[in-house]
Amino acid sequence: MHRRTATAASPSTPTAVAEIRRARPEERDAISLLLGESFMEDPVSGWVFPDEAHRRVVHPAFFGVFLDAALRDGWVDVMDDLSAAALWIPIQADGGDEGDDELGELLATADPGNDRARIVAELTEAAHPADRAHYYLPTIVAAPGRRGEGRGRALLTTVLDRCDEEGMPAYLEASNARSRALYERLGFVLTGTPVDLPDGGPRMWPMWREPREPQGPRQPQG
Repeated sequence: MHRRTATAASPSTPTAVAEIRRARPEERDAISLLLGESFMEDPVSGWVFPDEAHRRVVHPAFFGVFLDAALRDGWVDVMDDLSAAALWIPIQADGGDEGDDELGELLATADPGNDRARIVAELTEAAHPADRAHYYLPTIVAAPGRRGEGRGRALLTTVLDRCDEEGMPAYLEASNARSRALYERLGFVLTGTPVDLPDGGPRMWPMWREPREPQGPRQPQG
């Protein structure tokens, strides 16, 4: 089992130590609830699901689609107390759009008749680079009461270190300015034109990170 100890702290609280590990299958429902609650105030979710009460009801199933894809095809890293989670899916170069089509269909069943969910899926699919293999981060969250404590950064750093070791790029879509700033500090850059959702919707930022040279002592040769 993949484990790593991470330090997470906020300016007003003592340093706390949390353990990063892979999610267990039996934690699926608890993680889907975490995802749903954590995205309640996200600007893109607010546009897709304008009614707050409906958003709260449909969110766990909606984000459960991404969760199931990561559990099946990639992996999910969590803090040991389930206060934060990151979903990762390996993407092959020029792998076609069959997986994206299936994901879009499943999202449609999570909230039938919601055209805005379909629009987001189509626009982000069009912006997603397909020419190189990479690790895709569809979702990363910290519980509402645990934000600003470094949990998201710790989860990201765990995989970005792996990207650097493997020479693997990473890709994501930032859905708000605060998360975009964090991703930029960790080496992500905009891929090009931002995604502007129609009808006065918010902006999304497709972001790509090239692997860095691994830090640390070099192994002796010979």
